Amino acid sequence: MDWNRVAGNWKQMQGKAKQQWGKLTDDDLAKIDGQREELAGIVQERYGIARDIAQKQVDEWAKSADDSWLKQ
Repeated sequence: MDWNRVAGNWKQMQGKAKQQWGKLTDDDLAKIDGQREELAGIVQERYGIARDIAQKQVDEWAKSADDSWLKQ
């Protein structure tokens, strides 16, 4: 998904992000506020993974969100 669409629909995307990364808190999601780098940083922190792996996960999640968005 084009990240602008994720950011623009962040309120709706928060639930999908929480399904993907269950360790994210509501406060985390509010802090992220649709910012890709912020999401990757918090995923990295919560899961103790490398930054590039967190960014790859975020990119894959956005792509899968795009696929499901198109089916609606």
